[in-house]
Amino acid sequence: MTQFKTLDDVTVAGKRVLLRVDLNVPMQGGKVSDRTRIARILPSVRELSDKGGRVILLAHFGRPKGKPNPEMSLAPLAPVLSEMLGMPVGFSDDCVGPIAAGIVAGLKDGDVVLMENTRFHAGEEANDEDFVSRLASLGDIFVNDAFSAAHRAHASTEGLARHLPSYAGRTMQAELEALEQGLGDPVRPVVAVVGGAKVSTKIDLLSNLVKRVDALVIGGGMANTFLAAQGKSVGNSLCEHDLADTARAIMATAKDAGCEIVLPVDAVIAREFKAGADSE
Repeated sequence: MTQFKTLDDVTVAGKRVLLRVDLNVPMQGGKVSDRTRIARILPSVRELSDKGGRVILLAHFGRPKGKPNPEMSLAPLAPVLSEMLGMPVGFSDDCVGPIAAGIVAGLKDGDVVLMENTRFHAGEEANDEDFVSRLASLGDIFVNDAFSAAHRAHASTEGLARHLPSYAGRTMQAELEALEQGLGDPVRPVVAVVGGAKVSTKIDLLSNLVKRVDALVIGGGMANTFLAAQGKSVGNSLCEHDLADTARAIMATAKDAGCEIVLPVDAVIAREFKAGADSE
């Protein structure tokens, strides 16, 4: 695996640290219903703060399609972060522009601030160079700790890594080291478990994995696309029917590589998608 720099390779005291994290957490009634992803980022946030870095948290939430959407604001997460960190966490109503710049300018060593949803700007998902530059102007270094978003070439992931000295956060480091252990020189047999909603965002990953592992277990909404490609009915479930040929090609590659693809054989079905719906 290509060597990468971690927090062990940088002095952060007095520096503005743009820390990309994954805060795309489940919410119910305006409150966080599962804090797992927040807990995962705490080690990096604490370490950077303890070492005197001025920590600027960048994250997305949902799919607001490049426009502000109050229902997808990160504002409710600031108090949760503060509670879990045991220290104040500020909040900026924007991730770029005068508001963001003013808040960042007021940070002191060890302070932590959460910026508003990066996807409130169309330049985020488009990886627009101007938007990247505006984000980069807020920091001295970039730390990516959002492994689950690292496959997307967005402004706050790939873009910033081209503009600022870049490092892997502790969560990213752990994930990359686990991948090296599992795929670089593994003890066989090796089984990979992949979930998520879409095949379209993971085509290269799946095509690569089937050549490296002995079995690939596919779950989540993604499994429906493979089941449909085999001619099975998936009803109104999430499914990318237009990628049936792609799914069949991945299965063919897996067969040639001696990799078994494992798909669900049972399913829970319901007439409507809501908590407590009758199911069978």
